[in-house]
Amino acid sequence: MKTIEESVEIGVPVSTAYNQWTQFESFPQFMEGVERVDQEDDRRLHWVAEVAGEKREWDAEITEQHPDHRIAWKAVDANGPHGVVTFHKLDDSHTKVMVQMDHDPDGLKESMGSMIGLDSRRVKGDLERFKTFIESRGGETGAWRGEVEN
Repeated sequence: MKTIEESVEIGVPVSTAYNQWTQFESFPQFMEGVERVDQEDDRRLHWVAEVAGEKREWDAEITEQHPDHRIAWKAVDANGPHGVVTFHKLDDSHTKVMVQMDHDPDGLKESMGSMIGLDSRRVKGDLERFKTFIESRGGETGAWRGEVEN
């Protein structure tokens, strides 16, 4: 099991960053390799992505969601990662977004990429692209403010 921890500071209020992150179907606009995320209900997501050059699909369940603070998820099957995203108010117009994600690299290609840090750099790049995405818009594309408890 490999743990990835990355963060980024964003020039938007915590509610704006959080609200945009709840728009899971927008993830392909800033996450490398993500082709599609379908939100099936308040708790279930279906992912289609390219991982180490191979198309992969998996289902994830949101296990915890607290507006402006955290979203935690787990893979329903063995193909996907699990983790937590937390949102930290730095001041009225700046937020720190932190991702902690666990995954099992699959196969030699993915394991080698993970050993040299490609997976961590991909997550860091996704966070940087999220920063650019939300800061350039000046606001979120939508919001879901509901709570989820495990």
